[in-house]
Order: sequence, then structure tokens, then C-alpha cells
Amino acid sequence: MEYVKEKWSTEVFSLVIGATKDNGGTRNKVLKIGGQKTLAFLKFEGETPNKPIVLAEVLDFLPEDLWPTFYKKFENIVKEPLLWIKEIESSNPDGICIRLLSCHPDMKNNSKEYLKKFIPEVLKTTKLPLIILGSGHIEKDAEILPFVAELTKGEKILLGMAVKENYKTIISSLINFDHSIIVETPLDINLAKQLNILVTDLGFPLDRIVMHHTTGGLGYGFEYCYSIIERCRLAALQGDKVMSTPIINLISEETWKTKEAKSAEDLSWGEDEIKRAIIWEITTALGYLHAGTDILVLAHPESIRKVKSIIDQIE
Repeated sequence: MEYVKEKWSTEVFSLVIGATKDNGGTRNKVLKIGGQKTLAFLKFEGETPNKPIVLAEVLDFLPEDLWPTFYKKFENIVKEPLLWIKEIESSNPDGICIRLLSCHPDMKNNSKEYLKKFIPEVLKTTKLPLIILGSGHIEKDAEILPFVAELTKGEKILLGMAVKENYKTIISSLINFDHSIIVETPLDINLAKQLNILVTDLGFPLDRIVMHHTTGGLGYGFEYCYSIIERCRLAALQGDKVMSTPIINLISEETWKTKEAKSAEDLSWGEDEIKRAIIWEITTALGYLHAGTDILVLAHPESIRKVKSIIDQIE
């Protein structure tokens, strides 16, 4: 029986992260995502000009009890985020994702004065394209993310997260910069569409938005998140422009905190927690690749190398 190609009516928006010297920035390359005219890896149906990218996550502060297995393995570097950046670059990620967890009021509650010193050091330490995430605290992120946008002017970073409760403050501050934004909603396709509309109503370009539907780890809501991403991508290809934005999944934060990644009690899972966690991280990432995500954020060097290798083989 002859295969009949699906005729899609539109495509995913293309988006660029990073700016080289020629474009007013200091990055050594740019990352292009999006532009697909078909579902993930179905190149026989249409063009997929930009393959998914893999970024390495670096926390500016990692509490020992947050990712205990990862902390124990990399204790010598995770206490120094700039050193962590240099070490993780050896795994050849496409870019670096910095999480400003130290600014959370329940952590160190670091202020703009801290960022004034830290962010320029990050820009000097790595020349890879950047994603910079806030602390995860709604009010604090509305305060620090606009300041981060100023400190990284010209670098075309991807900034996040903007949520329903703080998007007005964050988006209004980004209008005069050439950065892109991650908008985050709970696992609901209607809420995702609504927030995209609200952000564009403020004058922010739709083609500089990346969606994050929150990431369910393997065994912790993965299937539901997978189906939401798939539905978003189908809606985009069927002509819904509001749903035609790239998608990001933060794999590391949903892997290294799970009991499977840190428990040494149930040896039936395997005696090596690190090996077990790496498998959990890789498997979760591959699932989201098939769902249609554009950006994966991983933490362990082996996970980064393996997932990048698989993407290269598939592409």
C-alpha cells in the first residue's frame, strides 16, 4: 500500500538563541530551532531544517538535598558555578542554561547586586549561547529577570520563566531587547494558548516565544506532558499560529530529584544510583524528543553526550 503524505497547512516558528560579534553579541555561535513542517523525525513528510538542541543546566546554587546523587558525584565543581560551566563545556552541549536558584527567597535571596557581578562573569566564562532562568519564585523573578535582560543586552538570550502571575512585568521590560522568552503554564493546552495570546497582546512577537508546559519526569507525569506537547505540535501544523512556537523541556530538574535517582535502598533498581539516574535522564529526554520538543536541558555530561549522539544519528 502506497504511503500518502500528510498535508500540513503551516509550520513551527523559527527562533534564534545567541548573537555573535557580527550581530552585536559575544557568543561564538547561534542556535536555530523550530521551522518544522512536520512531526518529529518524519522528514519524508516535510522539512525539518533545525534539529533539537541540548543545553547543559548549571545552578548558581545547588543545595545538597536537592540533587543529592548528583551533588555527591560532582561536589568539587557544583559549589562554584563558573567552574561548573567550564567543566560541563567538555561534554559539548549546544549551549548553557543558568538557573538563578540562589535568588529564591527560601535559598540565599540574592539580589540585583549579586547579579551585577555574577552575570558578567558568566558571559566571560562561556561563549556558548545562553538560557537564563529565574529562581522559580513569582515575585522575585519579576524583579530579577528584567535586570538580567539589561545585563545581557545584545546577546539574544532565552529568558524564563514568564507565568500568568508575572508575565506583564517581565514582558514589558523585554520589549526593547532582542531576547526571547519562555512562557510556562500547567499541563493544559488551553492555558498555554491563552498565555501566548496575553503575551502577544502586550506587543511581544509570537516568533520569540518558547513554550514550557512544565516537564513531567519519567514515571512522574511524563505521559500527560508528552500528549500535551504532541497536541500543541499537531495544532501548529494544522494552522494554529498561536501554537506554532518552539517547546522546551527541563529534563534535569525532573530527573535528579526523583527517588529512583537518589535512593540506595532498593537494590533491585541497580546498585549504582548515578548510572540509574543517567538512564532515567536519557530515557526521559528521548521520550520528549519524539513528542516534538525543540530544546532539552540536561545535567549529567554522559546524558548530554548520549542524547546529542542519538539526535545526530536520527537526523
